[in-house]
Amino acid sequence: MTNHYYTNKPSVESNRQKWNFDLKGYTFSFTTDSGVFSKKEVDFGSKVLIEAFEEPKVDGRFLDVGCGYGPIGLSLAKSFPDRMVDMIDVNERAVELAKENAANNKVENVSIFVSDIYEKVTATDYAAILSNPPIRAGKKVVHEILEKAWTHLAPNGELWVVIQKKQGAPSAIEKLESLFEEVEVVTKKKGYSIIKSKKG
Repeated sequence: MTNHYYTNKPSVESNRQKWNFDLKGYTFSFTTDSGVFSKKEVDFGSKVLIEAFEEPKVDGRFLDVGCGYGPIGLSLAKSFPDRMVDMIDVNERAVELAKENAANNKVENVSIFVSDIYEKVTATDYAAILSNPPIRAGKKVVHEILEKAWTHLAPNGELWVVIQKKQGAPSAIEKLESLFEEVEVVTKKKGYSIIKSKKG
């Protein structure tokens, strides 16, 4: 099972690709590889999340959980140059690609590192946490991303996630409502829900 994008060291043979993609008014050059999520284009869910995201009123950095090769974190870092963006993924190959893509797209206000969910994350004052959670890793992993976000957010900080209805959006919303003071579905597109949860 080590060929999944949510494993630490994908064993699938490397097959790098390079392509351009427009996000938030910027054209990014992405290098991707086998063993990472959505290697041929930025997936629809991430794109909807990026487009829907609004800067919170709270000061502080952002955290991209499960950053892959970097589309969410890098596009936000480019759009909000005064914010630092931490980007984490369990997949070492994805993290190396994200670092490479940050350098190639001249995005400097990022910190990119390997972490199994929040294992290596020490900050508890993020203004926003964003995630396109690895649904295929299972409900336990997805709900851990949702549950533990609360402790890493500053007061009034926000968790933004994208989940497809058929892949568990209703149960994710239920889980979030048990954790956060405010939960709203910001937008829905083609079965994908963008859910914003605000910490009191």
